[in-house]
Amino acid sequence: MSKLQTDKKDESTLMRLGHILARVLDGFEVTVLSVGTALLAVLTIVNVFARNISKSIYYAEELSILFVILITFTGTSYAARKARHIRMGAVLELLPSKIEKVLVIIISIVSGIVMLILAYYAFDYVKTLRFRGTKTQALGAPYWTFLIIAPITLFITAVQFFRTVIKNFHEKEVWLSPEQQSEFEDEAVMTEKVIAEAGGPEWKAKESK
Repeated sequence: MSKLQTDKKDESTLMRLGHILARVLDGFEVTVLSVGTALLAVLTIVNVFARNISKSIYYAEELSILFVILITFTGTSYAARKARHIRMGAVLELLPSKIEKVLVIIISIVSGIVMLILAYYAFDYVKTLRFRGTKTQALGAPYWTFLIIAPITLFITAVQFFRTVIKNFHEKEVWLSPEQQSEFEDEAVMTEKVIAEAGGPEWKAKESK
């Protein structure tokens, strides 16, 4: 086997591993976001009824805080992977593709470094809480277990930004995230489906006339 074939095989293996990891992360993030949001809503509603009937659930506030932390930090990673974070999209769309690509790479590098710094400080804070043995007031649970998701998801967010950089170096088109090429990609796909269902090129030709 030649060196070129070996390199292609290794690259193909890495791509497969990357796709598997992306699917695992997607499943984890979507599950946490959907289940966490649903449980937070149920807990809030149940606590309202309990407060009006008898008295509030004593641990409702702490569980609500836990769910908010889970949703917030997991949502950060999801937004970076799906290009749903806040950005100056309108400005970037007006620039030439080469300048847009350069800016996206620079922004992704800076964002990735910032996320790594935040992940380090978050991990250090969690480590301090564990060392001190800080516990929650109502449940008496170790407080660090509520916050361990923060350094993990911040690190994953940094990885997503660096994946965006690699993606833009490997592809000719501008990629806003590892899995999102254009801000209007979803709308474009929906339009293609509508055109196909309406008669494909014939319908499009009629519209152009």
